[in-house]
Amino acid sequence: MIGALFHTYLSVPIYNLLVFFIGVMPGGDTGLAVIAVTLIIKFVILPLSFSAVRTQRAMKVIEPELNALKVKYKNDSAEQARQQFALYKKYRINPFASLFTLLIQLPVLLALYWVFRGEALPAIDVNELYHFVAIPTHISTKLLGIFLVIGKSLLLAALAGITQYLQAVFAVPTPPKTGTGGMSEDFGRAMAMQARFVIPFIIALVSYETSGAVALYFITSNIVTLFQEFLVRRSPLIPDGVHTVATTDLD
Repeated sequence: MIGALFHTYLSVPIYNLLVFFIGVMPGGDTGLAVIAVTLIIKFVILPLSFSAVRTQRAMKVIEPELNALKVKYKNDSAEQARQQFALYKKYRINPFASLFTLLIQLPVLLALYWVFRGEALPAIDVNELYHFVAIPTHISTKLLGIFLVIGKSLLLAALAGITQYLQAVFAVPTPPKTGTGGMSEDFGRAMAMQARFVIPFIIALVSYETSGAVALYFITSNIVTLFQEFLVRRSPLIPDGVHTVATTDLD
């Protein structure tokens, strides 16, 4: 049941979108078609993506207030949770934005992998095509005639890991050492290091083991996220009329 729904409402639409863009790209460039599909997907989830990027930065801004709440309500976890969500509401922060963005993109990645896993490309499965999608007259399995998209591509996999690393460096800076130590500081540094090195390695490995198309999806998505991060950094994080308070105000 779930497999049939996944095939009908996700895999087939993405396949048709790919075939359509292959048909309009110069030389039937499959790589450019993957980039176009990725950009459309990123545009659809743009509000969530911006919210996720903004949340990452805003959480750093309100971190002193969150820490003060943890200290003040350390013996009352329920009240601590209520006060934290009140703080999120005050600064218009959606703490689940990153999770929602990930949950949306995972099925898309699976669908993209499924499309390139079979023999539907470079051959065209006419049984999967909508009646209004034309069959391309020519299909190139390489991006710009250089990078292999259908099948494994070590170079594209490496670029996927590199762009993921750059995104992590830009979006998740390593917390500076304060000299006081503490579990929260150690945890923050550990998470930042994982984001910089472990996740990019996993992304590169998954990209290589699946296909150049999946790697190209990651590369395009990471570049778009870097651009979103740049835009968010140029915009105010705190809503007009709302000001952060000193941690002593929460005591």
